[in-house]
Amino acid sequence: MGEARVGISLSDPELTLAHPVGNIDVWGDSFRAIDEVVEIAVTNEVSCIVVGLPLMLDGSEGKSARKARRWARNLTKRLAAPPESAAIRPDRVPDVVLVDERLTTVTAHRQLFQAQIRSRGHRPLVDQQSAVMILQSALNRHNHAGAMDA
Repeated sequence: MGEARVGISLSDPELTLAHPVGNIDVWGDSFRAIDEVVEIAVTNEVSCIVVGLPLMLDGSEGKSARKARRWARNLTKRLAAPPESAAIRPDRVPDVVLVDERLTTVTAHRQLFQAQIRSRGHRPLVDQQSAVMILQSALNRHNHAGAMDA
């Protein structure tokens, strides 16, 4: 949960590859993004929403992780009772899952640097790239678990 932006990514219909969609500006209040996330989920018929969980390097939870958990709980509540403009059928309410996002921002900066994208414009791209990495991690786990079930 960024203080300025929340990066958004979606996957392909086969749940194989994550791609960036953009950012939602939150201006210091990430809870403002919840309605926009609901709208994106409805528009794209999303079945699961992945929220990054910013754990400490040792795996413990700090203030940011507690905020992400609270945000995910509020998102779940909003999905259960969406605004009229984003009506969700009760049988199609997306799941909300938390995924460890440690070091995604550092890795995203490194990838953008290697792609020779100037650091001046990194911040918005970093949020999108971090969202892609978080979703891709969840997709990889999902696909690996599915392969193991077969």
